[in-house]
Amino acid sequence: MKKLFFVSIICLTAALFASCSKIMGHSVLLWNLPDYEMQDGDIVPVYIKSNISHVYVIGTANGKTEVPLWQLTEPVSKRKAAKQAQKFSGYTHVYASVALDGLPIRAEPVNTAKQVYRLRKDETIKVLYKGQGQAVMAGKKPLEGDWLNVLTSDGTRGWCFSYNLRLFETDRLGQKITNGAEETSDEENTTSEIDTLLEGVWYPDSYKAMIDSGRIDTDKLIPSYNFHLDPETKKLSFTMPKIREEWEYTGAVQTSANQYNLNDIPVVVTVRRSNFIVVRYTGESGKPEDFNLVTISENIDELVQAERERREKELEQIILFAPSFQSESYGQLKLNPDHSFVWSNNKLLVPSVISSSARNTGTVRIKYFLSKSLSASYDGVLTFKFDGMEKEVNFLYKMESSGLRFEDATGAVIKNNILMERALSPLVLFFSKGE
Repeated sequence: MKKLFFVSIICLTAALFASCSKIMGHSVLLWNLPDYEMQDGDIVPVYIKSNISHVYVIGTANGKTEVPLWQLTEPVSKRKAAKQAQKFSGYTHVYASVALDGLPIRAEPVNTAKQVYRLRKDETIKVLYKGQGQAVMAGKKPLEGDWLNVLTSDGTRGWCFSYNLRLFETDRLGQKITNGAEETSDEENTTSEIDTLLEGVWYPDSYKAMIDSGRIDTDKLIPSYNFHLDPETKKLSFTMPKIREEWEYTGAVQTSANQYNLNDIPVVVTVRRSNFIVVRYTGESGKPEDFNLVTISENIDELVQAERERREKELEQIILFAPSFQSESYGQLKLNPDHSFVWSNNKLLVPSVISSSARNTGTVRIKYFLSKSLSASYDGVLTFKFDGMEKEVNFLYKMESSGLRFEDATGAVIKNNILMERALSPLVLFFSKGE
């Protein structure tokens, strides 16, 4: 019995030795092996594939070694492996450093395709080859760059757009090639690009959304909230809600492909595109805040003034419609040209709509827009501010031939200055035209 056992061990060892000696095919190396001075693109003999350990045993100049399965193409004949290597030849020895934290790798070269991986800033990935894919748009313009098939250090493979990648080559020791010249580090690199960008005036990106939609919130579109450099005085100013800063600008240090640290100023600027930057500001609290800022070609002061005039005309139409309005149940309402109002005998609205502390006087204005779906049924929204009452009271309104129809907007959905949805069970009031 013992003899049979030892014979079996000897036979098994011999079989394993024989399998390690026989080449099962050839593969293309996809990631550098600096310890063996082997580079991506090299064609190597493959002896064993272990699905348990998830490794291949390959031949090296000094013998054999194990490498993860993802570092090689599937073993084939040497001739076919040479053809496979041609596919990667355009980016042989080319790697990339990631400039944007959270940059996605996608299943297809399309910006809406499934994300298979999210990259970390400064992570290194292998570039395999360039593909054809859908253009990545920045507004109405396509971003500069290419869709690249890439490989991460844990074996994830997919497509990444090159706009936020910094490509570089490596040697057989895995070191970045400097082409024989002294390489200037990103930290030492300064450019005039950031100086030119800062001389523009940068506003919150919410401003652009308001302008494009034509629905401007005059309470939020404030021209003084911006970030810009005065080219004459070299004063950099940054004004936002709860932030009012001004610094002497002496330049910037480029720390990555599109990121700049401003000298002696607690601000980091990341350039997303020519009309979009992210400003990371660190105040006295030590907690950084990010602000998405854009350039705007329109004159903001003129836009605000035009919107105020539009609202003035809308309110004027209601006042001209009738000098006063009357309801048997909800009292008498008079709207005055100076935006004041008097609303008497409104006890049935207290306290469900109007606070018991409210007086029957106050101011009225046009503040909110209607969604497209609601604008077919209503003319707009009136916002009442009662004296003695802290909260505003909003009513959807519709001018009809015999009077004014109100709908209580308490509980309505208001988002980005737009009344999106009516309340679930709104109270409807009708006021006939007074004399």
